Amino acid sequence: MAAPPRRPLLTLLAGLLVVASLATLAEAIYEDQVGLADWHQKYIGKVKQAVYHSQKSGRRRVVVLTEENVIASLDLRSGDIFWRHVIDKNDLLDQLSLSLGKYVLTLSSGGTILRAWNLPDGQMIWETNLQTSTASNPQLHVMFRLDDGFMLYQALMDQFHGKRSFLLMETKQILQSPENDIVYAVGIARSSKLALYHLSAKTGEVLKDIQESLPGELSGEIVLGSDDVLVALNKARSSLFLIKFNSGRISYNKVHVSDLVQDLSGTFKLQSLSNGVIALQTPSTVSLLKLKDTDGLEVVQRFDQPAALSDALTIAEKDQAFAVVRHVGSQIEFIVKFTSDVSSEIIREKVNIDQHRGNVEKVFLNSYIRTDKSHGFRALVVMEDHSLLLIQQGKVVWSREDGLASIVDVTTSELPVEKDGVSVADVEHNLFEWLKGHMLKLKGTLMLANADEVAAIQALRLKSSEKNKMTRDHNGFRKLLIVLTKAGKVIALHTGDGRIIWSNLLPSLRASRFGVMPSALRIYQWQVPHHSVMRENPSVLVVGKSGAESSAPGVFSILDSYSGEELNAMKLDHSVVQIIPLTLKDLSEQRLHLIVDSNSNAHLYPKSPDALDVFLHEMPNLYFYSVDILANVIRGYSLQKSCDIEGDEYCFSTKELWSIIFPSDSERIAISETRKMNEVVHTQAKTIGDHDVMYKYLSKNLVFVATVSPKAAGDIGSALPEEASLVAYLIDAVTGRILHRVTHHGAQGPIHAVLSENWVVYHYFNLRAHRFEMAVIEIYDQSRADNKDVMKLILGKHNLSAPITSYAGPEVVVKSQSYFFTHSVKAMAVTQTAKGITSKQLLIGTISDQVLALDKRYLDPRRSANPTQQEKEEGIIPLTDSLPIIPQSFVTHSHQVEALRGIVSIPAKLESTTLVFTYGVDLFYTQLAPSRTYDSLTDEFSYALLLITIAVLVAAIIVTWIWSKKKELRDKWR
Repeated sequence: MAAPPRRPLLTLLAGLLVVASLATLAEAIYEDQVGLADWHQKYIGKVKQAVYHSQKSGRRRVVVLTEENVIASLDLRSGDIFWRHVIDKNDLLDQLSLSLGKYVLTLSSGGTILRAWNLPDGQMIWETNLQTSTASNPQLHVMFRLDDGFMLYQALMDQFHGKRSFLLMETKQILQSPENDIVYAVGIARSSKLALYHLSAKTGEVLKDIQESLPGELSGEIVLGSDDVLVALNKARSSLFLIKFNSGRISYNKVHVSDLVQDLSGTFKLQSLSNGVIALQTPSTVSLLKLKDTDGLEVVQRFDQPAALSDALTIAEKDQAFAVVRHVGSQIEFIVKFTSDVSSEIIREKVNIDQHRGNVEKVFLNSYIRTDKSHGFRALVVMEDHSLLLIQQGKVVWSREDGLASIVDVTTSELPVEKDGVSVADVEHNLFEWLKGHMLKLKGTLMLANADEVAAIQALRLKSSEKNKMTRDHNGFRKLLIVLTKAGKVIALHTGDGRIIWSNLLPSLRASRFGVMPSALRIYQWQVPHHSVMRENPSVLVVGKSGAESSAPGVFSILDSYSGEELNAMKLDHSVVQIIPLTLKDLSEQRLHLIVDSNSNAHLYPKSPDALDVFLHEMPNLYFYSVDILANVIRGYSLQKSCDIEGDEYCFSTKELWSIIFPSDSERIAISETRKMNEVVHTQAKTIGDHDVMYKYLSKNLVFVATVSPKAAGDIGSALPEEASLVAYLIDAVTGRILHRVTHHGAQGPIHAVLSENWVVYHYFNLRAHRFEMAVIEIYDQSRADNKDVMKLILGKHNLSAPITSYAGPEVVVKSQSYFFTHSVKAMAVTQTAKGITSKQLLIGTISDQVLALDKRYLDPRRSANPTQQEKEEGIIPLTDSLPIIPQSFVTHSHQVEALRGIVSIPAKLESTTLVFTYGVDLFYTQLAPSRTYDSLTDEFSYALLLITIAVLVAAIIVTWIWSKKKELRDKWR
């Protein structure tokens, strides 16, 4: 009789397989996996005012106010942010002050809003509205009153308690008498009249009003020379008035600036340092002047290098210190002086800093008591590139790269290819590490790892991800994010962890402190060498202007993408009004660009014969358009071979082909959008549920334009529903033909839109419904409807290969739909993938400064309340009046990108994945898989469990084979 089969063994093996498979299916993102594919960085922007709080009790901190409208408290020891508030741009912060050592006071909105914040945690305590004139020059002055055991704060602007005379004066100085409760307000009335008001500190009542006319007009720049002497600059900026006020009377003396500084050139400004010391600053020099009563001024010391001065800091009862920070060669020099003796120096230290930070722009001095009871000094330094440094004892204690809070444009660059050739030792080491790592992962999976081993598993996971290597990966996740900041600095960030690889403050975009202000416009890929030609590094092009005017000459700068080295720089002999990157390349793989100037001439770059040949061959097929919002007109152009500039063969004149002039009394242009130049479309056809085919209208010349009625051009609620309307247009940029037009009555901006493939999605506010809406328009090419017959395709009787021209009137079919949307929107983008196969998602920057990924299927205009079975099989979602907001769809998770301004989607080599970079005051980066990672195993896939499963299967096969042989042998012996 045969022995029964060993069922317990088979049951055990089956159980192991089931447990392994269930463990694999149940695996999710654990806490130790956070941050593996994303990073978040916080910044504050360029500091324009700073107040120290360095009392013995409590944390030493500095409270700052920045140009990005941020108020923040920083740790003096490390530069970390204790707390911060990003205030809306419509409520501009004017001034900042501290009170009682525990409150922060801010004045904003032109001196109309006064707020108090709790210093330790940044919580707002109270807010009050103040009445002021529209021509106000906001000033915040904190007055100390100890009589009643409290402090009285006053916000002093250019008028008090409705006094009519104050409405005509622009306040320049607020002074408080130390002997009584009198406050002096000094200002300018009608350009040439100096006004002095005596006010009660308790009630704000005007006690005395003195006005004196001066010869010539004043520039508005007035500083306090001493307790009773003001120094004012005339409008011609050639003379100084020394104005003395005493016992209700005003007297003055005039001093020529040229008598003080002989070789003074360029613009300059005044700065008071107390005790009769005044600084006269130019872009390249600083002169310290000493007041000699009202007789005149004398030069005490002069610095011939670019320098910045701090305000005076009270050290003793009648003595104050100030700092001078200047560049000396490759270092900066930190000098501290007393105002009582300017000729001597307390501190002179040289500090090494990064040379790509530019000049010193602002200095905020602070003192502390050393162990020997002497005074030590530290300085918060704001550099030209908007970075922030703390200098103390001859070194940089910490630094912050806060220029990244003002990014104006972004491009990307591939990293270098990893070099071949790996040593045997490296292979053996890697093999050992691989085995060790899998053993640790196996122990972690079986919950046998201790705390140290869990930490080691997390470290190995971070290391094995290889996300921080400086070479390309086969999935295309590792790249360089090359950003251009408002300061004209180019910074390369690694997508792995956001660290700075290199930075370069472009000399051609260096801003003069008092002269012409250059502006950085855009950054583009300039040269992208082919994979087979790796001898040259890729490079990027930065385009800027040497001034704010539209006629200002342009600036070009070309940088190496791997090192940041400036390869070439040029100042153009024409302006930059429009930049048109082309899809064409020359033989050296430099991308061609057209620069349109203010005279409507187009200039070709690079200026090489090869680039010219390529361009001339394609010029008949090149068209472009311009949108003039002020003139309320859109124009289309073609290029001509001739140019008004003789001898310049790279200059081309333009010919206006068409124009659309919108009636200003009924429509104002609000926004225009077009497709991304590098967008990849996988298929031209869309198969619907009944197996019919719809051909997408995929013209790269398609332009979306939205207009609003003039009364609806303001903020939400500025117009009645009957007065508001929004009109959306789809326009062909070659012919100017309006392909589609739709009107939304009772709609108002702000409008945000994104155009991709053959569809456009735009966001606006519905005044009638009191809700935000998102609308979608899809456009299809009806002229290709006959191409659905497969037999025609086989026999060659189709017209797919027929040339498509914009001059032939297209037969288009348009489908549209509108949906309610919960959030206000700050920015919109659409996901981009390598081949365009993956489903599209809308990336929506919400009012909460987060990014929502919304599947495009929710914005399908063919959605209906009761879809047919065929439509359900196609994937059409049943119609609802509102778009869903799924919490798990927020790309930024729980993070906020404060003051969010832009969203960029970058294709990876892996088709399923796109890289998303979001910038504002903060930066956020992540990887996104709109259709899940269908073409690869996820990072969470457990290779250890796979090995266990394989091992169990092999063991089961061996055991089963042995058992089968034994059974077969027993059967033969029967």
